[in-house]
Amino acid sequence: MHTLPTPPWALLLAGGDGRRLRPLTRQIAGDPRPKQFCAIFDGETLLDRTRRRADLFTRADQHVVVVSREHEPYYSGLVTQLAPDRLVVQPRNAGTAPGIVYPMLRIRELAGNVPVAIFPSDHYVSDDGAFVTAVAHAAAVAAARPELIVLLGVEATAPETEYGWIETDPIPLALPGEPAFPIRRFSEKPSLRLAERLFTRGALWNSFVMVGWVDTFLELTRRVAPDLAAAFEPLSTAIGGPREAEMVEHVYAALESCSFSERVLVPGADGLVTVRVKSVDWSDWGHPQRVMATMRRTGWRPAWLNRVELASAG
Repeated sequence: MHTLPTPPWALLLAGGDGRRLRPLTRQIAGDPRPKQFCAIFDGETLLDRTRRRADLFTRADQHVVVVSREHEPYYSGLVTQLAPDRLVVQPRNAGTAPGIVYPMLRIRELAGNVPVAIFPSDHYVSDDGAFVTAVAHAAAVAAARPELIVLLGVEATAPETEYGWIETDPIPLALPGEPAFPIRRFSEKPSLRLAERLFTRGALWNSFVMVGWVDTFLELTRRVAPDLAAAFEPLSTAIGGPREAEMVEHVYAALESCSFSERVLVPGADGLVTVRVKSVDWSDWGHPQRVMATMRRTGWRPAWLNRVELASAG
């Protein structure tokens, strides 16, 4: 990443509740911890794996992790593992929109207007190196066109109805390197009939991994979701000061849970482009069936599998 004029940061999303995967993670861990804190990878959690992936993109002291206070027993060790002020604790999980806006304000206070890659912490990626190469390309596009946010679109292998889909314009931006395509529209969790059409047309799965400058993320939010941006305005002036904790409580007490995809990306598609992730087996582990499908596809057998299978059979 030394070719970028401004060193990039990484934002790791770890504030979700993981309810749909909980039937499996409870069997693995023996408690109701969210999936990102569950050692699915034989002693390595999904968040651990995501941090290792982010290490390939940028320095560890430029990682920010957003969590939710109710999960404190599972993330308390991060306080000493991360650089100061890199752990952003939400009073509660209010969805991915607040879970991105709040840490973006923290990064802006720490480093100014810098490029940031957002990594959800519940993904399976077969080849971290190839995946991060695509993230690096997205960062290069964002450096050349700082007014844009660049999403990673995964080449689809099936008409998946539980994923978001990206349809692109056929003509890429006039930039050197791998192509980046303007986004025509999003389809969130389509019907099977629509998913089959999207698959046939070569639409991409929305990985929700994206790269852009801090001010670009915040400005897009102000443009298409002004009420969300306004809700965080009192906090934006308190970040890093003695009143931050008080203002965080005030802001989150009034927030409704909302998705960054629904509130920002879909209405702001004219400010987005996508780069393709090629030849990487990728899955959003939002459901036990997807974890099991990955095992069948790859032949991976984690240490906990026999125990879970015996419990299910019993």
